[in-house]
Amino acid sequence: MWYTAPVAGLKVTDDLGRSLVFVHPPQRIVSLVPSDTYSVIALGAGDRLVGRTTYCEHGEGVQTVGGTKNVDVDAVLARAPQLVIANQEENTRKPLEALAERVPVLVSLPRRVDQGIAHLARLARVLGVEQGARDLIARGYALPAPVPATTRAFIPIWMDPLMTMNGDTFGSDVLARVGIANAFGDRLRLYPLAADLGKTAPQDAPGRDVRYPRVTLDEVRDRGADLIVLPDEPYVFTAADEAVLRGALPHARVLRVSGKDLFWYGAWTVDALPRLSAQVTN
Repeated sequence: MWYTAPVAGLKVTDDLGRSLVFVHPPQRIVSLVPSDTYSVIALGAGDRLVGRTTYCEHGEGVQTVGGTKNVDVDAVLARAPQLVIANQEENTRKPLEALAERVPVLVSLPRRVDQGIAHLARLARVLGVEQGARDLIARGYALPAPVPATTRAFIPIWMDPLMTMNGDTFGSDVLARVGIANAFGDRLRLYPLAADLGKTAPQDAPGRDVRYPRVTLDEVRDRGADLIVLPDEPYVFTAADEAVLRGALPHARVLRVSGKDLFWYGAWTVDALPRLSAQVTN
């Protein structure tokens, strides 16, 4: 049973399609997403943070309540939050369901830059800081739209197994904004693993995330790319990893980028996109 406030107030819909009602702007916030922790601070509400994950790099001094995948439900509830901010992709379902029975949980899943900015604007409304955040949000909506691609890139996100992302992801849209086409934009993740690697027929996988396929070096070689984009998170690619990937794409340029600039949605994107654009063109 998901939490719903008992009386009328500000009503918002999260990315799961659930309606949440807030009678007053929440004053005690637990963020289970590093980029949302940053956004809350950027919106001027950092003093309301009473909990964050061990992976959150901002909000120094705020008590931690576990990792993004192993949220400590009891620790979160002990902070008496009036709002928990979560992400469908970064956080696991069971802890969120347990929390949602007790407190309002706002779940996001932006797959495009504009959706990330819309989530930032939604947070500003919930926190009652729309006026103060007006310029930040306006800068977000003014970010450039995707431009015609001048480069085709392979973007690995893990090495063993070798994984990438398709075009229905936030990171892929960020790259499209700076003229980089995703070589695996149309590639779905198949189940089981053998099917993903082309060794057996795929099975139906209702409800599973198909946006992060596992690929072989042969497939990378066959698809081709002018550029290999190596983010520094969630996996840190070594020089040996880079050499392996260069073996599949010997003529491709290698560009190492900040994983935050590629994957952190919301307030971080406002400055990250121009920074990434400058890096790509240099």
